[in-house]
Amino acid sequence: MKYGFTKEDLLVFGKYDVEKVEIKDPALVKYISLKPTYVLHTHGRHANEPFAKQNVFIIERLINKVMRKEKNTGKKHLAYNIVREAFEIIEKKTKKNPVQVLVDAIVNAGPREEVVRLKYGGIAVPKAVDTSSLRRVDVALRNIAEGARLAAFKSPKSIAECLADEIIAAANNDPKSYAVAKKEEVERLAKSAR
Repeated sequence: MKYGFTKEDLLVFGKYDVEKVEIKDPALVKYISLKPTYVLHTHGRHANEPFAKQNVFIIERLINKVMRKEKNTGKKHLAYNIVREAFEIIEKKTKKNPVQVLVDAIVNAGPREEVVRLKYGGIAVPKAVDTSSLRRVDVALRNIAEGARLAAFKSPKSIAECLADEIIAAANNDPKSYAVAKKEEVERLAKSAR
């Protein structure tokens, strides 16, 4: 019992335990927070503190990314329900802990190398640089949410089904996943700019 909460109180969506979840990429261990919280809502307490978002529970960060565009903007409860439903679908399809599947998806979808533009005397020259671990997690979460949103647009499938499919595809390193395809495209551009 921690801070008056039982172990059952700290399960994600009341079902999923994060204790057995392992992060396979050692570079991302510090940046994917698996410290469970009772309520997945920090009220932006980390917003004005540099690098504090790495301490926000990874499920809440996914919810925040789902909440970003168009109809979902600012509707945290709607985004919460989308992610919860997506996790139920992931559990049904994969028979695995959905938190582990999400962590695997983030590890697979984060680009390791990117391109920056350097100016040399009025000429912009592309240069490949290594991506920081925190940015890898940010970009992976953003691309997973964006891929789900694009798949659900003008589609009979719900956003939750599309989010579940995107997370599963990214966890399996499937090139059909929007997030993995984006990562490979960015890394290909970086390779050519070395």
